[in-house]
Amino acid sequence: MTDDRIQRVTMPKWGLSMKTGKIVEWFVGEGDTVAGGDDLLDIETDKIAGTLESPVEGLIRRLIAEPGEDLPVGAVLAVVAPEDVPDAEIDAVVEEAKAAIASGALEVGDEPEPQVVDVGGRTISYLTLASEEPAGDPVVLVHGYGGDKNSWLFVQQPLAETGTAIALDLPGHGASSKDVGDGSLAMFADTVKEFLNALGIERAHLVGHSLGGAVAAAVARSAPEKVASLTLLAPVGFGPDADAEYLRGFAAATSRRELKPLVGRLFADQSQVTRQLVDDLLRYKRIDGVDKALSAVLGTLLDADGHQAIDTRSLLADVDVPVTVVWGSADRILPVPDGVELEQVEAGHMLHMEAAGDVVRLIQRRR
Repeated sequence: MTDDRIQRVTMPKWGLSMKTGKIVEWFVGEGDTVAGGDDLLDIETDKIAGTLESPVEGLIRRLIAEPGEDLPVGAVLAVVAPEDVPDAEIDAVVEEAKAAIASGALEVGDEPEPQVVDVGGRTISYLTLASEEPAGDPVVLVHGYGGDKNSWLFVQQPLAETGTAIALDLPGHGASSKDVGDGSLAMFADTVKEFLNALGIERAHLVGHSLGGAVAAAVARSAPEKVASLTLLAPVGFGPDADAEYLRGFAAATSRRELKPLVGRLFADQSQVTRQLVDDLLRYKRIDGVDKALSAVLGTLLDADGHQAIDTRSLLADVDVPVTVVWGSADRILPVPDGVELEQVEAGHMLHMEAAGDVVRLIQRRR
């Protein structure tokens, strides 16, 4: 019988499309002691590169995966166990792990498919992930300007391990209808409220990024009974400064050459900007109706002078639900505001991609 003190670090599943991940670089070695949340290694997927944080604590006895290897989701990457566990037992676990990879037994099966629901005459696409016996109010994830439900790929699965996590595409984004009407904040907030009603959700923990943060705050202001808590990630409307050049440039970009340097501003770590990420955004921007939708929403985000036109701080003034505001310390799109009680993480504007572990922990704190 295998010693139950032996722990395995496995290839994570970041998003539904991920089947394998390539080992880029280890930050730890055999004989090192790690704690939960420590950076272990960088992994590159078909969509984006990310850092795997340790899900366990203890002594690293073996590193199985080598830099450059492309391994399936679920493959054992490292073995953690106390020093008094015999080497023979560790070696047996390693051989078992290698055999599982070689046999093809780790191939990813069928995954949950995104669904659609009619909300106010618009088709809204969403993805639900849940644990076997989800408890408590669900977490609903609301993306930012130009984003979609896939931007939560590093966050949604971990949240779903202990409950239900739902990511939706706002109107004008992702696979949802491209009609945004006047593109107003009220339209987006009404859509989210009606979305919750359509799915029979009485109350939810709302997590909003950037524009999605203002949308979540507007929902909490107008329908506080629907909101268990708010977690706002670099929300718009907390200061007068914004990278108007980025917002206008993103709305107008029609080529990879124009788009790639703009996308680079979203991240502190430029290695996150993969060709696939830029290609996916460019493909979205070429869908009929997207240019009109982005232009309409741009008028909601910025005034004629390029200042933020949404005042999210005022929206929250009378909101009586638990609120957590989180910001990336290296955010170039919406710099960290003054005079706001907030949590900072080491990341750029896309903090839920660059510092996913920290973001998940802060969301879990409210559940």
